[in-house]
Amino acid sequence: MPTEASAGPLLRTKLLRWLLVPLALLLTADTLVSYWFALRFSDRAHDRALVEIAREASIHLREQNGRLVFDMPEAARAVIFSDSSDRLYYEITTPAGALIDGSRMQAPRRGSAGQTSEWSYDSQLDGVPVRIAELWVAPPGAKAAPQAAIRIAETKVKRGELTREIVLSVVVPQVLLIVLAGVLVWIGVVRGLSPLLALQQAIASRSYRDRSPVTASEVPGEVRPLLNEINQLLERLDNVLTMQDRFVADAAHQLKTPVAALQAQLEVALNEPDAARTRASLVKLATGLERLSRLVSQLLALARNEPEAARTMTFARVDLGALAFEVAGDWVDAALRKRIDLGFDGERDGVRVEGDPVRLRELLDNLIDNAVRYTPEGGRVTVRVSASPVPAVAVSDDGPAILAEDRQRIFQRFYRVLGTAERGSGLGLAIAQEIARLHGARITPSDDTDGTGNTFTLSFDAPNGV
Repeated sequence: MPTEASAGPLLRTKLLRWLLVPLALLLTADTLVSYWFALRFSDRAHDRALVEIAREASIHLREQNGRLVFDMPEAARAVIFSDSSDRLYYEITTPAGALIDGSRMQAPRRGSAGQTSEWSYDSQLDGVPVRIAELWVAPPGAKAAPQAAIRIAETKVKRGELTREIVLSVVVPQVLLIVLAGVLVWIGVVRGLSPLLALQQAIASRSYRDRSPVTASEVPGEVRPLLNEINQLLERLDNVLTMQDRFVADAAHQLKTPVAALQAQLEVALNEPDAARTRASLVKLATGLERLSRLVSQLLALARNEPEAARTMTFARVDLGALAFEVAGDWVDAALRKRIDLGFDGERDGVRVEGDPVRLRELLDNLIDNAVRYTPEGGRVTVRVSASPVPAVAVSDDGPAILAEDRQRIFQRFYRVLGTAERGSGLGLAIAQEIARLHGARITPSDDTDGTGNTFTLSFDAPNGV
């Protein structure tokens, strides 16, 4: 019996996985996007501060004796170029790169001479990541308007702290929201699947003998078709098992009488001192065994041709005329023993249908056997094959006429028409009818055209030549 693990994940697990995993991925993607935007925001905010420091420094540039000098009091420098969290560096150079003031930065410049502009970019100083604000300016009051490049570098401590604060302020509420959504999803999935659990318990608590439809309240609409299919399967199973039970009961009943008769004949033969009487008892015993053997064969044929057998049948093109002619020939000897005129009329070939040749032979064999068995000595049995309007085989006999009210009952198992002296099992026509149904054909009883006896017509719905 498969365990829960070997049978695959539960539906609840699958639903939670498909709902919660995307939420977790969405949270991860949102965190990354939020971090990127927070980092950009932090850079823009602090870049503006660095540019303002550079602009403040540019005010203190002046020309002296044809060269630029940086004239800022030490107290002002201590205020402008100091920070409680980050370390600041500054460099003021000429367009040619000559150092005017500050400390030399081993980082390439972005600007060039001949233009006044500003840049902000990432770089490294002594292996430490920094953010640089670069400003190219013309000192106020300069006669020849030479330019200077002012670069202010700052480590990224404040930027990282601001980025983390922004990310946390955005992500933490989202995490709480995702957790709350996950809990609600879990509760919703469990409650939504509770009718399935009730359905499972309803099926698990049923007896194997209970084949009534399964009922469960509040079954989801998606599960209703499955429940309907289960109930239809139970209905088909009930039909099959009912037929099986009836078959077993009927078979036991039918076998009981001949077996008892055989036992009685055997006891008579064993206790009979007269050899002639013993031989007569053995002849009766042999006849009873033959009848019992035929009954068993018919019971097996009936079981083999149950409606469920259609799933295992393999159809092929069958020449109905040739098959009927061949089967009729097999009954010539039996007909001659009763001085019955067994004839064949109609098409001997060219009437083709789709079917199982073995089962069709068995069907025709039962129809002709029934006709020969109930036709009196000196009577007539005729097998006719026709191609239109549909392929058909008709077997006519001179047996006792079947009343209209009996014509449907004769196809029931073990049913025999009253008033007939011929002993039979009552299974031949039932077998023929089952085989006809497997082929989508039908057997129709009617009065013989000459007014004596009956005609059984096997007709197929498929046109000739299919």
